[in-house]
Amino acid sequence: MKRIIISRTDNLGDVILTLPMAGILKQEMPGCYIIFLGKKYTKPILDACEHVDEFLDWDELKVMLDAGCWMLDNEKFQADVILHVFPVKEIQKLAKLAKIPVRIGTSHRWYSWLYCNKFIHYSRKKSNLHEAQLNLKLLEPLGIKKEFPLLEIPSFYGLTKLTPAPYQGSEDGEWRMENGGQKSEVREVRGVFNLILHPKSKGSAREWGLDNFSKLIGLLPEDKFRISVTGTKEEGALMKDFLDQHRNRINDMTGKLSISELLAFINSCDGLVAASTGPLHIAAALGKRAIGIYAPMRPIFPERWAPLGKNSTYLVLDKKCDACRKTGDCECIRAITPEQVAEKLLISNLGNE
Repeated sequence: MKRIIISRTDNLGDVILTLPMAGILKQEMPGCYIIFLGKKYTKPILDACEHVDEFLDWDELKVMLDAGCWMLDNEKFQADVILHVFPVKEIQKLAKLAKIPVRIGTSHRWYSWLYCNKFIHYSRKKSNLHEAQLNLKLLEPLGIKKEFPLLEIPSFYGLTKLTPAPYQGSEDGEWRMENGGQKSEVREVRGVFNLILHPKSKGSAREWGLDNFSKLIGLLPEDKFRISVTGTKEEGALMKDFLDQHRNRINDMTGKLSISELLAFINSCDGLVAASTGPLHIAAALGKRAIGIYAPMRPIFPERWAPLGKNSTYLVLDKKCDACRKTGDCECIRAITPEQVAEKLLISNLGNE
């Protein structure tokens, strides 16, 4: 079993929590070649992982499949094993047509019975395991049946192939492009905590609210925290009033960073605050002070999606959240106070002094 495809064609946070599979496969099956099948926009994450040998672009493959080209003359899709971490019917069908010998999937998707030949019997939605632990269950048909504690999993991320950040801290606290983005080095200031706030989630999570982020900014001492706000260009437009309100205190990075630049930028900072989003999981995987803010609702609760990293933590109310289930406006997550978040950040900042 030398060539192994890991198929995960959803979003950034999901991909981050799948990376430990590659690290464990490299440890348990020395010499194996890992191919990661994912969306094009997640490629920078996979390029930065030392355990991934090759990226296979699902967006390009899907165009071919949509055009009716199912029998692909493509050596890249030849493998000994495929792990359907995020089940996609078309990918499962393609794997069977490609005659991949070992095709592992969950038994809870009807089409898996048509196209897979090794099964894991569990329901992600009903499980109390973390997403990363559920991913690793798919390794059992390969003889890797060890139970991996949450504290052990972060050692397998393998995000070591990082590029320099394109922005550098200046003496006046602003972030500026350095040599056209070719060189960057964060200015080390004793006692200053470089913090990223990522208020939006592109609909992937319940959000804490801009009012809470505004109050948090006011609670953090200016001489101790240098604050940047990240997000897409579209999210920046949605946050225009919030960004204008705090323009003298924050560095607005919305719409300025590609995924590879966002990865490098997070790595250049000390911590990040967000809901359950890709940037939160990136920060956790890089060992930053990642503080996640969660709703206490299955299956989006932290037991399933908490950030995993040596310096990560989260906040969630100890209550049922069923009243919020049918609305995107979650009172339970908004009830977490800025003071609670500030307390965790101020404790973190002690290490910089």
